[in-house]
Amino acid sequence: MENNKIAVGLDIGTTKIVAMIGRKNEYDKIEVVGIGKAKSLGVKRGVVSNITQTIQSIQQAVDEAESVSGVKIEEVVVGIAGQHIRSLHHSDYITRSTSDEVIEDADIDDLVNQVHKLVMLPGEEIIHVLPQEFKVDSQADIKEPIGMYGGRLEANFHVVVGQVSSIRNIGRCVKSAGLGLNEITLEPLASASAVLSQEEKEAGVALIDIGGGTTDLAIFKDGIIRHTAVIPFGGNVITEDIKEGCSIIEKQAELLKTKFGSAWPGENKETEIVSIPGLRGREPKEITLKNLSKIIHARVQEIIEHVYLEIKNYGHETAKGKLIAGIVLTGGGSQLKHLRQLVEYITGMDARIGYPNEHLAGDSDEALSSPSYATAVGLLMKGLEIEEGKEEVEEEEIVEEIVTNVVEQHEEIEEVVEEVQPVVKEKSKPKKKSFFEKFAEGLKDFLDNAE
Repeated sequence: MENNKIAVGLDIGTTKIVAMIGRKNEYDKIEVVGIGKAKSLGVKRGVVSNITQTIQSIQQAVDEAESVSGVKIEEVVVGIAGQHIRSLHHSDYITRSTSDEVIEDADIDDLVNQVHKLVMLPGEEIIHVLPQEFKVDSQADIKEPIGMYGGRLEANFHVVVGQVSSIRNIGRCVKSAGLGLNEITLEPLASASAVLSQEEKEAGVALIDIGGGTTDLAIFKDGIIRHTAVIPFGGNVITEDIKEGCSIIEKQAELLKTKFGSAWPGENKETEIVSIPGLRGREPKEITLKNLSKIIHARVQEIIEHVYLEIKNYGHETAKGKLIAGIVLTGGGSQLKHLRQLVEYITGMDARIGYPNEHLAGDSDEALSSPSYATAVGLLMKGLEIEEGKEEVEEEEIVEEIVTNVVEQHEEIEEVVEEVQPVVKEKSKPKKKSFFEKFAEGLKDFLDNAE
C-alpha cells in the first residue's frame, strides 16, 4: 500500500481538543506525523455549549498539528459522546428478490439502510447501525452471511441514537473551522478499536473510558459490540468536589488530584499533608492527603457503580453474557492512582489500564500511548479505514473504465468489419480470398475467441 494516505482524527473532548494526523507504515501500523491539542472551553459533558469557543479551540489544535507535520488538514473524523447518546436493540429483515444468487455486500447495505429509516423520537437521529448476528432463512447465529444462499436475510442490530441538535452543532463547529467532515463516530467505539485486542473482544470485555466530562462504556462479546452507554460524569466532577471540599480554586484542585490524588483512602497516613498557597497574600491552606483521597474515593465509587449497573443490565451475570476479559480502563481519568484496584474491588472483575499503543508504530513518541489519547488514536484509525475504502472504490472505477473502453473498441471494430464485408463479397472472385476478406475473417475469429 502506498504511504501517502493520510487521515485526521479530531477528538472534541470536555477538557481538551486533540487533532491527530497519521498514516500507515509498511508494517500496517499507524505512524503519527503530527498532533495538536488545545484547551476545550466550549464543551460541557461531551456536548458543545459554546460554538465560538469550540471553533477557536478546534482551529488552535489543527494549526498546531499542521505546523508540526507540515501537512494541510482538509477532512477529519470526529468523535461524539455526551449524555444524549442512547443505544437500543432492533431486529429487521429483507426478502431477497432471488435466492439463486449468493448474499453480497449490497444485500447487507440494503438491510442496514432499512434500519436507518427507523422512526426515532422527535429530535433524535441514528448515528450508527451495527449488525450483531445474522439469520439466513431459518439458520440462526451467522457471523458472516456473505457468500451464502438464502431468500430471507435477518439481523439483530445495535443502534446508537443521539440528539440531532448536538450532532449538527459538532458538524457546524468543524465546518466553521474550515474543515470537511468525513464521518462522525461514537467515541467509545473509537477508544475500543485503539486499546482492545481481538482476543479480548472475543472473550467478552467492558471498555470504560473516563474522560473529563463523560464516562463512556462499550461492551464486546464474541467479537461483536453488544452495548454502549455514556454516563454524564467524568474527571471534572472529581475536581469540582475537591474544589468545594477543600475551598480552593479549580486549578489547584486539578493539580492536587493529578499529583497527590488516590482513589483508595487506606493508602494515606493521617500525617501526610499538602500546603496550598493562599490567594493574594492569604494564609496557606493545609490539606491532609487522607481527606483528599476520601473525597476522590466517594465520587469515583459513584461513577464505577453507575458503569457497573450498565454492565449488569447488559447481562454480565448470565452464563452466556459473562465478560471473561473483565474491564479495560482508559481515558485521562484512568490514570488516577489505585483506580484499578478500586474497580476490581467494586465489580469483582479483572481490570487493566488500556494504552492505545497496540496499533501505533514502534518508534512512536512515548506521550502518544497515554490513555488520554485513546479516542484520538481510534478516530485516526477510523479515518485511515475510510481512506482505504475510497482507494478500493477508485481502483474498481479504473478497472470498470478500462473494461468499458475495451468493449467500446470491440464494438467499433465490429462495425468496421460489417462495413468491409459487403465490399469484399462483391469484388471477390470464386476460390481466391482477397486480403480484405482474410483480414475480416481473422478479426472475427479473434473477436469470437476473445468473447
